[in-house]
Amino acid sequence: MLYKMYCRTGSGFGQMGKERTFSKEYFLAIDIPGDLKNSDIWQVTNLTMLLHIDLQFFAQDPDKTEEATPRRKSEARKKGQVAKSTELNSVIALLALIVILNYFGGWFYNELLVYLQNNLGPDALTKQLTEANLSSILFRHCLFFLRIFLPLGLGAALVGIIVNVLQVGPLFTLEPLKPKFSRLNPISGFQRMFSSQGLVELVKSILKLVIVIYFLYSTIKDRINFLIEAVKLPAFDVAKIIWTILYQVSLKICIFLFVLALMDYLYQRWQYNKSLRMTKKEIRDEYKQTEGNPLIKNKIRQRQHQIAARRMMQEVPKADVVITNPTHLAIALRYDPATMAAPMIVAKGEGFIAEKIKEVAISNGVALVENRPLAQSLFKTVDIGEAVPDKLYQAVAEVLAFVYRLKRKRA
Repeated sequence: MLYKMYCRTGSGFGQMGKERTFSKEYFLAIDIPGDLKNSDIWQVTNLTMLLHIDLQFFAQDPDKTEEATPRRKSEARKKGQVAKSTELNSVIALLALIVILNYFGGWFYNELLVYLQNNLGPDALTKQLTEANLSSILFRHCLFFLRIFLPLGLGAALVGIIVNVLQVGPLFTLEPLKPKFSRLNPISGFQRMFSSQGLVELVKSILKLVIVIYFLYSTIKDRINFLIEAVKLPAFDVAKIIWTILYQVSLKICIFLFVLALMDYLYQRWQYNKSLRMTKKEIRDEYKQTEGNPLIKNKIRQRQHQIAARRMMQEVPKADVVITNPTHLAIALRYDPATMAAPMIVAKGEGFIAEKIKEVAISNGVALVENRPLAQSLFKTVDIGEAVPDKLYQAVAEVLAFVYRLKRKRA
């Protein structure tokens, strides 16, 4: 026996003779014939060459548990990877072809009959072929068959295109036509052959074959005697009978194939979504590419806060008063009757920033006024650069009036 294949589980020996464990590994043993054993081509010392294939190679990545992101789906669509069923396209195109033949069958028959009479009649058979008329005869024949069968092909193709667009939407890409050397990889082909997708394709092919054979057999079995007697009828009547039977059988087959195609469409959508699943790491990497690295974004945000705080501190010396909590909050207000309709907050902060605001205010002679309720209301409801709202205007006005009186007394 030249080739033998067996499967086992247990322990094995890897490189350098070290023992390792494995699970579900197929071994292909190739027995080298005796006349090749000692040749220069086969430098072997044993009669058996062992090749093992780890079945884990065929398993799907268990870490891909997350649904595909919109960006992943968009990139797959650009590459022509979409969820569609070719079975659905084929069945509906076949059904359209059958319907066209049924409605225009009489016209097809008459055209073919006239063609055969003109080209297989006594006059046509006795006509001598020359180099002068050969090209015109071939052109006439090609034009006839093109005129007869082109509507059939165009009709079926148009229906197939419409069904394809309904499945995946308008899509044009040349990506699937680009040559890929990975398609020539026998390991990849072996993987596809024994994958779940390959098993599904095998089951579909068997089901289609069974459906076609069953309906053909059941139809012919019930009409076998009638068909035997029909050979005595004129050719036109025989053709009409045969077409009626084929039309009925084809419709039944198409109905069952259509149901199978719908099931295939649902399976293809499920398989497509499954194939696009991502690991948590892939989602994080994609987020970094689209939104930026979170660490870098945090550093940028911190830098922006620092710049904003520095700019805010530069406005504190221009303030008229700093209202405090007294320890946790500090809000700096400035009011210029000539340019402002209401007092405006130029700086605010809590905790450490509040302490810095008070330090800058004291060093620049800006008054500090403790007013816990007003400080809390201003801090929660008014942002930097905004005017004091109407509901707080009276309380702020009283504070400013108090500060102005202090300034006049000091002056």
